[in-house]
Amino acid sequence: MKRKPDHGFPGRDAIVAFIRANPGKVGTREIAREFGLKNADRIELKRILRELADDGTVAKRGRRIHEPAALPPTVLADITGRDSDGELIATPAEWDSEENGTAPKIRIETPRRPKPGTTAGVGDRALLRVEVTDEQDGTPYRGRVIKVIDHGRTRILGIFRRNPDGGGRLIPVDKKQAGRELNIAKPDTGGAEDGDLISVDLIRTRGYGLASARVKERLGSIASEKAISLIAINTHDIPQVFSSSALREAEEARPATLQGREDWRDVPLVTIDPPDAKDHDDAVHAEVDPDPNNKGGFIVHVAIADVAYYVRPGSALDRDALQRGNSVYFPDRVVPMLPERISNNLCSLVPGEPRGALAVRMVIGADGRKRSHTFHRVLMRSAAKLAYAQAQAAIDGRPDDTTGPLLDPILKPLWAAYELVKLARNERDPLDLDLPERKILLKPDGTVDRVIVPQRLDAHRLIEEFMILANVAAAEMLEKKALPLIYRVHDEPSQEKVHNLQEFLKTLDLPFTKQGALRPSQFNRVLAQVAGEDYEPLVNEVVLRSQAQAEYSAENYGHFGLNLRRYAHFTSPIRRYADLIVHRALIRALGLGEGALRPTRAWRRWPKLLRRFPSPNAAL
Repeated sequence: MKRKPDHGFPGRDAIVAFIRANPGKVGTREIAREFGLKNADRIELKRILRELADDGTVAKRGRRIHEPAALPPTVLADITGRDSDGELIATPAEWDSEENGTAPKIRIETPRRPKPGTTAGVGDRALLRVEVTDEQDGTPYRGRVIKVIDHGRTRILGIFRRNPDGGGRLIPVDKKQAGRELNIAKPDTGGAEDGDLISVDLIRTRGYGLASARVKERLGSIASEKAISLIAINTHDIPQVFSSSALREAEEARPATLQGREDWRDVPLVTIDPPDAKDHDDAVHAEVDPDPNNKGGFIVHVAIADVAYYVRPGSALDRDALQRGNSVYFPDRVVPMLPERISNNLCSLVPGEPRGALAVRMVIGADGRKRSHTFHRVLMRSAAKLAYAQAQAAIDGRPDDTTGPLLDPILKPLWAAYELVKLARNERDPLDLDLPERKILLKPDGTVDRVIVPQRLDAHRLIEEFMILANVAAAEMLEKKALPLIYRVHDEPSQEKVHNLQEFLKTLDLPFTKQGALRPSQFNRVLAQVAGEDYEPLVNEVVLRSQAQAEYSAENYGHFGLNLRRYAHFTSPIRRYADLIVHRALIRALGLGEGALRPTRAWRRWPKLLRRFPSPNAAL
């Protein structure tokens, strides 16, 4: 009796199970007979068999179809690309396609804390430990990297040195390739001048003499400080060019409307940013809580640009953003996660223009603690664009033409709410490092003008604390709704690092006693003892180096530095893909409309993927 299903065509699993049960004896005809398929069904059957062969689930030898040869527990593999969820895919480095069919695919699993030498990328060759997986998605194996054997690279960055014959040589800038010069023939120099920073493509590797290369791109003079950014961008393969489809989607995007949103255009939210900020993706507002049960309390609003409205899951914009993971900042440039049309236009909360936002309304008690919060998808209109120093000057009694009218109705309530929030912060006692940010200013020709240390102001701290409150609210909301959540976590320092810190502090006659569980307050006591001393900056730096690295994780083990039990990144989806995921999850959890997180099997794996993208500020 044939085993054709009661409804529709036999599934992939059933076909594979039949092939597995009849090794070496199965062809298209036998499968069709087994499932009672008629001639009209064979086109679909052949399509499914072709897909199974392409992804390595089955192999074909002539007309016979069989299971591919099994991989050993340890295999040398080439990492060839990523799947639709962004995870690395590898295939065996040595595989007889004629004998065994298409090489099987191996999905690379990334541990939460990879060991040194096991972080791989596309183009690398690695030794893997593999095992069979039961997932029916075309990847019959999963594996973990034991060791990266070779980092694949056909494009190399270096300095061009001209030869008397008109050709030249490339001196690699990568220390790992030091001494590996490349020959560049005269026709392949691409007009490069001596001392130019260039990228080249390998065109021939010989068994003797120098390998040959062709100039791909002239990147400028190595004498310019801009060259440092170019070296970093090219060495780490940071994408600089958006795909044409992503740019097309960005240009076709239209401003958000009031449809499906609450109207917050009369709420006088303001942005407070550095004076040279190109995008303004967060806005704040505070007002006295009129609720008589919260006497002395405030309501704080934090509105974040609604990037999820424009960057939909699976779109070209989404694929490009996922590939980047973050915007990357250099002294002379920013390599953005999203095209300028999105980041600097539609998602920039410029004054007077209606903009879509995802906002959180937080009720703060007189003790500074957050009592409650709600999330809203809104249409807002920024009341003003302020710089940190400008807002601070107004509070300090020096308002200008812009801040003067804002001082009483907007700025003073913000600072009053911040004074309350500080009470709860001081009680929480997070790690209080004093490490001033250094900013490199360049001349028009790209050389360094000077290095400055911007003054640390209450305006900076106000925005930081409100953003932290919003991030905590996002984590709490998604936990309450039981949706997958990317936590921003920060482990306590390792015993080894604590021991090294203790040994260093002994040289300064500073005690550091570890009794029971570590707390940020223990480090803060040390920092308080050195305040005002000549070695204060050094101690702050050493304490920072004793800390663990913050990371993204599906497992919540808290944020040690901030002394918080749960924490997520919600406040900058323009430049952090993790924040965009949190926005999508909130939209799904609260039924806020389009752009929600999709319910797919990828939920189990995207926290691993996102650990590839540490945030620009590791402390938060």
